[in-house]
Amino acid sequence: MANSSGLNRAGALRRVTVAAITAALVSTTTAAVAAEPGATFNAPAAAQPARASVTAAATTAASGAALNNLYGWHTNGDVIGYTPVGGGAIQRIAGRQGWDWVGYKNFTQADTDGKPEDEGWYHADGWYAVNSAGRLHFAGGGPVRDLGGGWNAFDKVISAGNTGGAAPDDLLARDRSGVLWHYLGYGNASLTQRYRIGGGWNAYTQIAGKGDVTGDGRADLVARDRSGVLWLYKGTGDYKSPFGPRARVGGGWNMYNYLFSPGDLTGDRRADLVARDSAGALWLYKGNGSSTTPYTGRIKIGTSGWNGFGAMF
Repeated sequence: MANSSGLNRAGALRRVTVAAITAALVSTTTAAVAAEPGATFNAPAAAQPARASVTAAATTAASGAALNNLYGWHTNGDVIGYTPVGGGAIQRIAGRQGWDWVGYKNFTQADTDGKPEDEGWYHADGWYAVNSAGRLHFAGGGPVRDLGGGWNAFDKVISAGNTGGAAPDDLLARDRSGVLWHYLGYGNASLTQRYRIGGGWNAYTQIAGKGDVTGDGRADLVARDRSGVLWLYKGTGDYKSPFGPRARVGGGWNMYNYLFSPGDLTGDRRADLVARDSAGALWLYKGNGSSTTPYTGRIKIGTSGWNGFGAMF
C-alpha cells in the first residue's frame, strides 16, 4: 500500500515563506540539484458535495497559477519533493514525501479545495496517480483514497488546474485512441462523469500544464507533437469545451525527453514549464503572460541526475 508523509507541501512552502520567494524574484539564481531516492496511501471515497460556485471560481482564477512544490517519483516507490526558493530555483525537501508507490503512473498534483492559503496564495493539496490495476488514487495528507477503476484505458492523466470553471482542479485523460476526456473535480478530490473534449490527441508525445500561462486567469495546456513543435491551447473556462484552437509556440522541443508543469515555481502567479534533456539536466521556462510567446528563455535548475526519476509532477 502506498504511504504518505502527510504531503509536507504546506510546511515546506511556509518554511520558505512566500514573502521570501517574492523578494527573490529579481534573482536569476539556479539550483543544481541531483535527483536522488526520496512518499502516500488508501481509504474509501467520501460523499461528493456540490461543486463550488462560479463566484468562488472567479476568485481562484484571479489568483493565477498555484505556487507548488516539484516532485519526482522513483520506480522503487519513493517520491522526493523540491520547494521553490525564488527566481525559479528549487531546493530539496528533507526526507521522502511518499513511499510504496511502486507500479504507479500518471502522477499529477491538484488543488482540490480551491482555497487560498499563505497570504492568499493557492497550493496543490495532494496528488492523483494510477496504480498497476488501473485504480485512480488520491493522496492528500490522510489515507490514500481509491476513486475507482478503469483508468488503464488512459495513457495520459493530468490536472492542468481549474479547467472547468469551478474552484477545484479538474482532470484530463487521453484514451488509447487519442480522445481527450474532461473530469470535473469536487472539493473532496472526487470526480464527475467524463466529458468528451475531442480526438486526435495521440498526435502529441508530451502534454503539460498547471494553471494560467497567458495571463487571462484561465488554465492553459501545452502539447508537443512528434516533429518537436510545441503548441499552446488557451483555456476557456467552459467545462464542455475547455480549450480554444491551438497556437504554435515553436519547434526544437524534441531535445527534451520529458515536459511537465508543477505550477508556478517563480512566484509571479503564472504557470511555468519544466523540461528534462537527455543528459538528465532540468530546465525552467518561465510563463510570461503572453499568448503569442508564453515562455521566456530557459534557466537551468538542475545540472544532472534527473533522468533517475520515472515521473515528475
